[in-house]
Amino acid sequence: MRFEVSKVLDAIEQRLTTDPALARAVVDLAEVVRYADLDGGRPASLLRLGLVVDALATQLAEDNAAVYAVVHRGLLSDADLTSNERMVVRRWADDGLVEVLPTVGDRVLEVADLLGLPVLSRMRFEGVRERYGWLAGQAGRLMAPVPGKTGATLVAQVGGGAVPAIGAPDPVGAKVLARLWRCPEGNCANFGGGGGAFADLAPERRAGGQPPPTLHTGSPTCPRHGTPLTDVGARPPSEALAVRVGGVIRRRFVVAEDTPVVVGRAPEKGIMLGQWLSEEARRWISRSHVRFEMRGGDVVAQDVSTNGTGVRPGGSMDEAERMTLKRQSRVLSPGDLIELYPGVHVGKARTLISAAPLTAVSVMAEAPTLSMRILER
Repeated sequence: MRFEVSKVLDAIEQRLTTDPALARAVVDLAEVVRYADLDGGRPASLLRLGLVVDALATQLAEDNAAVYAVVHRGLLSDADLTSNERMVVRRWADDGLVEVLPTVGDRVLEVADLLGLPVLSRMRFEGVRERYGWLAGQAGRLMAPVPGKTGATLVAQVGGGAVPAIGAPDPVGAKVLARLWRCPEGNCANFGGGGGAFADLAPERRAGGQPPPTLHTGSPTCPRHGTPLTDVGARPPSEALAVRVGGVIRRRFVVAEDTPVVVGRAPEKGIMLGQWLSEEARRWISRSHVRFEMRGGDVVAQDVSTNGTGVRPGGSMDEAERMTLKRQSRVLSPGDLIELYPGVHVGKARTLISAAPLTAVSVMAEAPTLSMRILER
């Protein structure tokens, strides 16, 4: 059973991010783990996060939808979790996959406000609704995880509906996220650490992936350490792209100035599509099919395949407008779709949406029988 639980936690780990370009919702992990009615189990269980991320993926119709988890540091030593679960949460914190805070306060709402994301919570947040007007004014921005027929489901606390809604990011947040920040604390997983120049930052920090600083102090501050952050320069250009297979968004990824990404059937490094492809598509799509990179502020797609790569300008499905790249490059215009095979597309994540219901493998697939009973109701 311990091995099965570890496999589930590893699967859940793949759905955690503090990258604003990849997160699809915000959660308070210390709250979610105590939703005992989701599985009828012990007072706290990290597996409940898996039920919530499954519900998010299903209701967004987006495979691998990731959550931004805010964590009170007390959870790292919470006796209601198993020793293995506490170790896993500490690992997530050390790797910067979750944001650990001494006091959570309204940080969940601040992150959601800055990024325009929905919040998955049963809390009503009555005392701060004036500050965050969208809590009461936008349907789908506050979704409560509750027991459903096949696990957890998300129910809108305002306005009804079952689809978590994306709002407009805060303009101030957009300006802050356009910069890179450094925390003076050497052990800060989210904002670099120590002294030194901008070039010392890890590539993923230079390219993107930094969470939003807290602005409650009046200036950008590290939410974990409470220390003012140093502005170390403009964030290099980056763009979030999405892969849609069979009408469903299967993956999101970020292309940045110094981090090109290869997409194909099974590239040595990059985005692997093979698990979602038909036999015919697998025969057509090369192991490494198309390479995406940033040139200045533009996303450039370069065909590196055997059979060529299609381009559908503006997303048009008119065959007369389709173009083919043969070892050529093209700058992606708004709405353009790169077509590796009919029904297999890559486009800018901000414009590409799912157009079919999701049938996905649950992150809970390897869960012990006791935890899986709720999935069989």
